[in-house]
Amino acid sequence: MKISLEHISKRFQRHWIFKDINYSFNGPGAYALLGPNGSGKSTLLRIIGGMQTASIGKVYYNADDGAAIDITKIFPHTSFTAPGQEIVEELSLHEFLSFHFSFKKPLGGLGIKDIIALTGLQSIENKPIGDYSSGMKQRVKLAQAIFSDTPILLLDEPCSNLDQQGVEQYRDWIERYSKNRLVIVASNDVREYFFCREHIVIEDYK
Repeated sequence: MKISLEHISKRFQRHWIFKDINYSFNGPGAYALLGPNGSGKSTLLRIIGGMQTASIGKVYYNADDGAAIDITKIFPHTSFTAPGQEIVEELSLHEFLSFHFSFKKPLGGLGIKDIIALTGLQSIENKPIGDYSSGMKQRVKLAQAIFSDTPILLLDEPCSNLDQQGVEQYRDWIERYSKNRLVIVASNDVREYFFCREHIVIEDYK
């Protein structure tokens, strides 16, 4: 997959968050969007994923064979997670993952039970997610994104609310399940983007 940004700029009221970003993301590959809190990392990531519109500019998507993909058709190709992402907390973990993977295929060879085992939450898989701790909920958010069979993986501050064990689990998942994908991480924590060879500093586009 390839994602191309042409003259991407975003303004809130009279304040420009970033201006005139021209960049191409080529998969497989790993990229980090870097900057302090409030710099626009999350906004840019959502624009890249087609979840938010730019004030100026356009995003283009191309499959591996070069065929253009319209922004309205990008959802099946993309997985996303963010700290503020809503999940259906009334559902149990097993129910939520079954629901999620009715829309997107899991990575090859993985079933719902396998994914639950990878999260380490087997003992509470039938409890409502609303009863989980913030760290457990973050593991669920990461699991639904990382274990979806999509060529594009977008991660916004993926280690938020995770303890050291959770961070190590994240590292393991990334090393095992992201190598053949286009991964873009919005972060200011090196533990989250340790594997990204390309860095885009948002402050360079003010």
